[in-house]
Amino acid sequence: MKKYKLVVYIPVADADKIRQVLGEAGAGQLGNYDFCSFSVKGTGRFRPLKSAKPAIGEVGKFTEVEEERIEVEVDEEILGDVVYKVRKAHPYEEPAIDIIEMNTSEKI
Repeated sequence: MKKYKLVVYIPVADADKIRQVLGEAGAGQLGNYDFCSFSVKGTGRFRPLKSAKPAIGEVGKFTEVEEERIEVEVDEEILGDVVYKVRKAHPYEEPAIDIIEMNTSEKI
């Protein structure tokens, strides 16, 4: 079974909500543990363009937001559902979500 690492960037104030959504959707299962994730804080930067409807910031102006990068492992069969639920719960119009296929080979 393929596994993926899902990485999502979220304003710090919304991080616990997204961790809950991820765990309830089945992401972050590691053996006999669930709701497993890793987070690190950083600064997100962006400038909304004319047609944007930003949740934070103003069109045409550079914005900086304290964000968390949340990483979880996700099994292939639930990946689509997890991404859908994260997008639905995320406050941003265009959330940054990275999906990275993991090498789970025992030969490494």
